Amino acid sequence: MNTTTTSKVPVALTIAGSDSGGGAGIQADLRTFAFHCVHGTSAITCVTAQNTLGVTRVDAMPKEAVEQQIRAVCEDIGVQSAKTGMLLNQEIIATVVKQVETLQIPNLVVDPVMVSRTGAQLIDDAAVKTLRDSLIPLATVLTPNRYEAQILSGLEIKTLDDMKTAAQTIYEKLKVKAVLVKGGGMQGSLRGIDIWFDGKNLETLLIQLVSTKNTHGTGCTLSAALAANLARGDGLFKAARQAKEYVSYALNHSLDIGKGQGPVGHFFPLLRE
Repeated sequence: MNTTTTSKVPVALTIAGSDSGGGAGIQADLRTFAFHCVHGTSAITCVTAQNTLGVTRVDAMPKEAVEQQIRAVCEDIGVQSAKTGMLLNQEIIATVVKQVETLQIPNLVVDPVMVSRTGAQLIDDAAVKTLRDSLIPLATVLTPNRYEAQILSGLEIKTLDDMKTAAQTIYEKLKVKAVLVKGGGMQGSLRGIDIWFDGKNLETLLIQLVSTKNTHGTGCTLSAALAANLARGDGLFKAARQAKEYVSYALNHSLDIGKGQGPVGHFFPLLRE
């Protein structure tokens, strides 16, 4: 007797870098997609040598390789959503922009990886300009951290009101459909509070703060969960709220591995049950 079953499932695409330590980037995105019962596909933009202590090497993929990965997925399988992470340089960003427009990729979540949560700039000024001027306007949802929101809004962000003003300013300046300003880089009681603005609704997303040093991959995981929820057909704010809840869930089960900052636990709640 043939017991094979097949099913039609939502498909999401991650366009991002590979993390050899498995905590962030493509690896975190694919686990997040799978947790949400979404088939994950990928286009790798760069390969990093990294672990819980940091990054020791980064190698960019040729722009042609990035293009062909995206086309191979979209022209055969098709996607219901996509997310971008580390795009590394101006050439790769321009390539991604062209493919998003040519292939009409829907429900694009842009995690504008420009500055780390500690304030260190990760890509050069030319890449920042191309990201801001060409890719971000194509976003359905933009998920900047505190420092990225400062660059994109031109405002200093120190308070909750600053976060709200920045979200509204980014929305108006860059013409995205929605902005989620992440508070992971904020201090004190504001740490972990996110601000949502979609042109009409200005919402504060607050879930109980999780006390753990093992937070590697939270930004990747949030944007991937948001993309997964959009692929499943959720509305924008519902997708964002549920993504925030999932990240909190994963932080509660973060992994104490390696000698430095471990990753969030994407699947470990299920395994323990």
